[in-house]
Amino acid sequence: QVQLIESGGGLVQAGGSLRLSCSASGRTFSTTVMGWFRQAPGKEREFVASITWGGDTAYADSMKGRFTVSRDNAKNTIYLQMNTLKPEDTAVYYCAARTYASGAYAWWGQGTQVTVSS
Repeated sequence: QVQLIESGGGLVQAGGSLRLSCSASGRTFSTTVMGWFRQAPGKEREFVASITWGGDTAYADSMKGRFTVSRDNAKNTIYLQMNTLKPEDTAVYYCAARTYASGAYAWWGQGTQVTVSS
């Protein structure tokens, strides 16, 4: 079992930046792949980025170059640095975790709202 708590969301103007954090507890952090997802109003949830224990990262094409995912294994925390934000980045951002053996994310945080004004 993994418990995930996101923080750092808020209201920002277009072109601005935000850093989201996700603190994990429970299952050994080293056995999980951590990911960020987002869901905008009226849209399906979409993958944003992921990071392994060793720091290997993956991004959705539309986020490459603007978003950076990182993790602090000593703090059991991952981060999502979001730069050059656009109004279309407005969404609830979720942190998620899965085991290395599973392709599906089994644990999810409650989400944090990011609103980008034009």
